Amino acid sequence: MVKLELDQVVIRRMREDDIETVKALIKEGGEGTENRLILHVLTRPLCLFILAIISSVLRCLVHSFILALAIPVFLLIVFLKVTIPRSTGTLGTSRPYWDYVGSSFRGSQDEALENPYARISGKTVGTKKPKQRVKPKAKEEASTLPEKMDPEREEAAGQVWVADCDGEIAGCVCRESEARPGIRRICRVVVGSWYRREGLGRLLVHSLERRERGAGARRVYAHVSFPSKLGEVFFRKLGYRPLGERTGEEGEEEDEEVKVETAERGFLGFPLTKVFYKDL
Repeated sequence: MVKLELDQVVIRRMREDDIETVKALIKEGGEGTENRLILHVLTRPLCLFILAIISSVLRCLVHSFILALAIPVFLLIVFLKVTIPRSTGTLGTSRPYWDYVGSSFRGSQDEALENPYARISGKTVGTKKPKQRVKPKAKEEASTLPEKMDPEREEAAGQVWVADCDGEIAGCVCRESEARPGIRRICRVVVGSWYRREGLGRLLVHSLERRERGAGARRVYAHVSFPSKLGEVFFRKLGYRPLGERTGEEGEEEDEEVKVETAERGFLGFPLTKVFYKDL
């Protein structure tokens, strides 16, 4: 665990040089998510019922109870591994895969979010030049080839904001493109294992909310992978409510906007994400 000074954190847009680091960070944060999702689907009553029927049929063809039970489970696990690749990356996005190149920032000066801790302490924060990594010659030549980019792709790709701590990326938050006016969607919040429980995740979300509120957003949705209890507790502490939860106040009307936002679903329609929302 590293002691983190939040007033020294710079929250800026991800650059193209940061893509591999951000991918590794998200992979680390989503470690085990895919297996938990598969276990969640396999233990649903309807799925167990279907597996039992298939095993009964195979029992008549295969003279082994273990094989008749294991074959359908194995095939279903392989099917789920192939059909839910986003579980190891960014869940909740409407696109099949996250476009890291399209969401990288290309301006001459870093675009940064306001850090309230820096304003309170009165300190001036700045970014240090990232450490240079030695690349194999073949990869270095391939990385120099420019990838086609246009405004439409940049707009559809969304944004990735990273927490820069003395030149090291300690966390990131992914915000999907603006599909509906006044509505924003957070698809992923990840903090490196050495910087957790220091308030960095809260700082990332609050800073992004402040920016989107200033840009005219009135509601933010957050998608959390279904078995993630920590993610649910995290967003509840930040003032988010589960989709469809009523406050219990008299005269409360059903929000039509809530009906539009839906959880991501997988095999047999089982939900893969929980949706939380917060009015700004």
